[in-house]
Amino acid sequence: MRGLTKNIGKSNADIKNNQNIKIKRILISRPNHRLGNLLLLTPLVQEVIKTFPDSKIDLFVKGGVTPIIYKNYENIDRYIQLPKKPFSNLGKYIKGWFQLKFRKYDLAINSNPDSSSGRLSILATNSTFKFFGDHDEELNSKYQDYNHDAKKTIYNLRKFLTELGYPENTSELPSLKLILDKEELETGKENLLKIVQNDKKTICLFTNATGAKIYSEDWWEAFYDKLKSTFPDYNIIELLPVENISKLNFKIPNFYSTDIREMGGFLANCALFIAADNGVMHLASSVNVHTIGLFKVTDETMYKPYNDKSFSINTNNLDLDKVIDLIKTSL
Repeated sequence: MRGLTKNIGKSNADIKNNQNIKIKRILISRPNHRLGNLLLLTPLVQEVIKTFPDSKIDLFVKGGVTPIIYKNYENIDRYIQLPKKPFSNLGKYIKGWFQLKFRKYDLAINSNPDSSSGRLSILATNSTFKFFGDHDEELNSKYQDYNHDAKKTIYNLRKFLTELGYPENTSELPSLKLILDKEELETGKENLLKIVQNDKKTICLFTNATGAKIYSEDWWEAFYDKLKSTFPDYNIIELLPVENISKLNFKIPNFYSTDIREMGGFLANCALFIAADNGVMHLASSVNVHTIGLFKVTDETMYKPYNDKSFSINTNNLDLDKVIDLIKTSL
């Protein structure tokens, strides 16, 4: 599908007959259901809101997690949600695609140029301006972090908007952001205190991942032993995945929740979060906690934790002692 759709659609910035265009209604397309990918979309949504503060934004997505993530984003008007499993809900799937034609947009944005369904959705949209977000070699040469999955589309969109006559935007790019309210943060603090029962700072581990990104039980055991001996003044706990499994065999204090916002509130009260590349790593980054992502197979330049307190470690190139040294620096 990617091969068939890679040349479909071309961003249009022809303003000859649209000198007085006002961008009020916007569609952002990311028809994907994965937690990490939908969190990586939050910087783009923030960028659009900051650029067009009076706009109303529709999100074209897949699955049911998006309204949970964007609960406190006031500019979001509507979610067009494709079912996670299309062939089990074919009617709802077809209806979702048809909705793209029923509402007029001023600007339609494809958030990921490599997404086949994303490109097709923008092509199908009834919009004055259509932005497909294709790779820009000039921007790639200009910005060292251009290839990051959360940043590329923002750089591309900024250039596109200058072609529409908007002033060049050189401000700092937004970070991932799950907007938690005061009550959610307080609940997170209470949940953490129930586990640690002290006022020491807390290091939180997440030992699960998918496929080849998973680290073995032996690796986590050795890592935890070094972590414990190096940081005796810190609590070390584990956040459990939805499957309720542990590579540390539940031997350290742990927290379990299937509520993304509750997890976010909990993580926001930790001093440091360490995990392999996965959606929960991006969740931690989105609540502005120091986040260290462990990478061994996926591309760090595309998926590393994204806020000014976070960084990635390629464990193929560093032994455990070097990893611990980097954690010392972070703390």
